Amino acid sequence: MAAIGASFIAERVIPYEPDWNRPHGDVGRDLAHFVVNEASNVLSLSALPFLSGLVTVRDAWPHDWPFALQVLIAVLVFDFGVTLTHRLSHRVPALWRLHSVHHSVKRFYGFNGLMKHPFHQALELTVGVAPLLLMGLPASIATALAALSCVQLLLQHSNADYTVGPMKYLLALNAGHRFHHLKWAGVGDVNFGFFTNLWDYLLGTWSYTPEKRFSSDDLGIAKEPDFPVGYWAQLLKPFQSNKGA
Repeated sequence: MAAIGASFIAERVIPYEPDWNRPHGDVGRDLAHFVVNEASNVLSLSALPFLSGLVTVRDAWPHDWPFALQVLIAVLVFDFGVTLTHRLSHRVPALWRLHSVHHSVKRFYGFNGLMKHPFHQALELTVGVAPLLLMGLPASIATALAALSCVQLLLQHSNADYTVGPMKYLLALNAGHRFHHLKWAGVGDVNFGFFTNLWDYLLGTWSYTPEKRFSSDDLGIAKEPDFPVGYWAQLLKPFQSNKGA
């Protein structure tokens, strides 16, 4: 909650696009996505110790390493799984129908990070965490990873006009992630990384033009300009006719 509060304050003090701080008929929907998806995250985190005892193949986790280094390993492994799932979601029609909910946004602000279909979030979480569970991920590292993920979702979609200098080429933050939400270029077929851009460099999917400025006209899904806005309509949309998509 502290991170969410700081994110909203920053967006109003140093906005990238002031109009994105204004509700676009989406506040109730975004709050519903937030409550449902954060609740599922908490439940998933609570189940990790139990799941680890069931599915760990071999306890290969470096328990004796410094805590920060263990967290870094968890971040990189999780980042790979989520990035891979994210890219496949732009290639596999069934996955895209779930992921399209996230791309339907018309403004770019912190809450967009949790504006996802719960089935797609569950898929990303499963692929990202499964390798870590197989290695014997400790509950303390899982908790740190969950906290960092929450903050990263806010940073990656923030409307705050902040900069981290050259680190923007390493970290998957808002300056680069806006290009992923461009509705014209193959529905965001670039910049899939969650925590870092490392896997995008390896996949050849990194793209960034410093002088590019974004507005609501640049966001959304070009092939589906009438994508539903309501929460329940968005939950049902992936299972309905995909005509025109």
